[in-house]
Amino acid sequence: MDLKYIFSFIPFLFTLGASAASITDENKPAPPPNIIIILMDDMGYADPVCYGGGPYQTPNIDKLAAQGLRFTDFYAAQPICTASRSALLTGCYPTRIGISGAIDHNAKFALNPDEQTIAELLKSKGYKTGMVGKWHLGHKEPYLPLQNGFDEFYGLPYSNDMWAYDYEGKKWQDSTFWRAQYPPLPLIEGNKTVKIIDSFDGQDQLTTDYTNRAVSFIKRNKNNPFFLYLAHAMVHVPLGVSEKFKGKSGAGMFGDVMEEVDWSVGEVMKTLEQNHLLENTIVIFTSDNGPWLTFGNHAGSTGGLREGKATIFDGGLKVPCIISWPGHVKPATVSNQLLTNMDLLPTIVNITQAAKPIKKIDGIDFTELLLGNTQSTPRDELAYYHNKNNLKAIRKGKWKLVFPAETETYEVPATIGGDRYPGKYATVKVPLALYNLAIDPGEDRDLKDQYPEIVKQLQQVADKYRRTLGDGLNNMEGTEIRPAAQL
Repeated sequence: MDLKYIFSFIPFLFTLGASAASITDENKPAPPPNIIIILMDDMGYADPVCYGGGPYQTPNIDKLAAQGLRFTDFYAAQPICTASRSALLTGCYPTRIGISGAIDHNAKFALNPDEQTIAELLKSKGYKTGMVGKWHLGHKEPYLPLQNGFDEFYGLPYSNDMWAYDYEGKKWQDSTFWRAQYPPLPLIEGNKTVKIIDSFDGQDQLTTDYTNRAVSFIKRNKNNPFFLYLAHAMVHVPLGVSEKFKGKSGAGMFGDVMEEVDWSVGEVMKTLEQNHLLENTIVIFTSDNGPWLTFGNHAGSTGGLREGKATIFDGGLKVPCIISWPGHVKPATVSNQLLTNMDLLPTIVNITQAAKPIKKIDGIDFTELLLGNTQSTPRDELAYYHNKNNLKAIRKGKWKLVFPAETETYEVPATIGGDRYPGKYATVKVPLALYNLAIDPGEDRDLKDQYPEIVKQLQQVADKYRRTLGDGLNNMEGTEIRPAAQL
């Protein structure tokens, strides 16, 4: 064959090969999206500036909202740390899986290993899974993150105030005082304690330390689908802030802390952008419950919602939530659809095509809403459980029925503290009351006498939950309760 003909044919072969490669690339399925959940601790509904916060600045959180979807009716499943986190990771009402309260080193129960977490479901799909921050679902093996689907863990086993130090950062002098009984606060890597936090200086480093770990995890796993659960210690008391942010906000210690956690969000987003991961990463920013108002100027804001953390009024459960996924979620959009942190698991499972949980969950998939179907109404009900399994309120649509019970309160006769010092707790007996949250988000105007048919309807909804999940207020055992792990 004429060599001149052969050489003239070579460019055609390269063109054909390039075309075939292009066709192959076009037909190749897109890689599954990375998932990042940034969970704040005790951040109130109105703490980020894009939710009405200030006078500090949160430009990175605001930017996240500008490039994604901001929810205005998003709830934690319970208004307290451990219970809320169990709901987020399992998609279940905490009472369904035997979880309640905020556990410490004396806890007699933990998240049951038989429950499937987001991490376990994504790991089975080939995801690399990492957790940085506060776990709070079991303080020792075999109930730590590595036994619940995470490849890596660096953080605290429980809240950063569960230590033997007073509000000045000194060891409690009264050895009979219950807080003096706490062991040293352990910072854990994997399953082993690598550092003891025994001062406010140690608390000051947590946000930066956690952020650096999160950035490292993203960089090390940029070529694999990954799930990162970044559960900050802040803005839970005692507040801690690094030197680079002390006094920076001009809005006191709380403002400084808000600006540092905002910086942390910015570092995560910058790392995604630098590694060309932004458009293939779903970033979810939310909080575990409302603000701990008894700490006064070291607590956040509900934006006028009633009460705060550890109450079933909306100040305790309604939290900020922003979801960003460039190219998929329409930027600068706002949704007032009712959703909860339980709904994250089934939505993530659907989007990633991971296996669904084997056991029954309570979360509802809101993928359609996330991707732009504004007519989608995935959730219409919410059961407000608190304490061990007390059903204290029920919501359906815009209506919320509060049942008679004793509850913690931040109103009179409670007192509010400040500058690290808490005020005194108080309790109050609340009566049966009906609120229209669409026109009364502060839950100030009881309408039960005007709408007895709505009261009856919500009582019937409550009875459904009482039968299946129980109700301690009525001494009812649920038929669908699963036990927590017993330590």
